[in-house]
Amino acid sequence: MPWAKWSNCLKQAAQVPIRDDPTANEATFDLIRKDKLREVKEGHDGKWAAHPSMHRSLHQHNGPRGVRTMEGLCLNTRVGIQYLAAWLTGEGSIPLYNLMKDAATIDISRIQNWQCLKYGVELDGDALGVRVNHKLFGRVVDEEMARIELEEGKEKFKKGMYKEACKIFTRQCIALTLDDFLTLDAYNHIVV
Repeated sequence: MPWAKWSNCLKQAAQVPIRDDPTANEATFDLIRKDKLREVKEGHDGKWAAHPSMHRSLHQHNGPRGVRTMEGLCLNTRVGIQYLAAWLTGEGSIPLYNLMKDAATIDISRIQNWQCLKYGVELDGDALGVRVNHKLFGRVVDEEMARIELEEGKEKFKKGMYKEACKIFTRQCIALTLDDFLTLDAYNHIVV
């Protein structure tokens, strides 16, 4: 079952320090502590944090399965496009929504979306009974592109590589066969 596969893989805490807000920074550290404790109880092993000052290593227990949600499908799509747009301009990792994103975390988003489309999974979290198909995914892509433009502003959106990133990310998610890595296809757009 798509997404359930990811419940027991190596995970990192993607939160990064929030230096200009001590209260938010402490809340971030608290989230990481709680998340790592939860992961230990679920059976994850070798956990790590994206930022060196937040690194914690934990040990193994067995864990439960997760659910697939519309929110997850939308977030995977939005951060996939946003990260890939930054990657196309030379950024290796970027903070998005106070979480560090890199090619590996975005590849997970792409693969989860691809699996949902390939298997026509039913969203069993916040959108009970909704099956993921190309029509639904197309609507999600359009809505998330509009959200990115709103968040970034029209000028930054126009100057960025969001439309190209959207084409690449969407093509990767709807492909009949899963490519090994998202960035392999994207290299064709940065190598001269």
